[in-house]
Amino acid sequence: MPSLFSKIVDGKLPCYQVHEDSFHLAFLDIFPLQKGHVLVIPKKEIDYIFDLSDSQYQALWKFAKDVANKMKKVLKCKRIGIAVVGFEVPHAHIHLVPINNIEDMDFSKQKISLTSNEMKEIANQIKETTS
Repeated sequence: MPSLFSKIVDGKLPCYQVHEDSFHLAFLDIFPLQKGHVLVIPKKEIDYIFDLSDSQYQALWKFAKDVANKMKKVLKCKRIGIAVVGFEVPHAHIHLVPINNIEDMDFSKQKISLTSNEMKEIANQIKETTS
């Protein structure tokens, strides 16, 4: 059965896309830790990030770096934090989270809620920024 992320890649589920290439997709997390929290995925469904081939792994991180650079230009934050947890969805993904302190990356905290219009605006700002 395809993961939620594969359904997004296939266009069966919507997302707030911020960046895409032939092999990767980046979109806003709908349950964000912080405003502008992005998920970066390979389009090919692979459950565990360390099961990616070396070239897939390197390409995913290069893509994530490009997205993080775009985010940093748009979002008011000191850094873009990164996390790979791997339990939420059985599809390799990297969390990119705008942070100002370590507490901003606490996954046990209650997620923030943003309107659809806020999500669209953030996604468009990141998408339209050059890395």
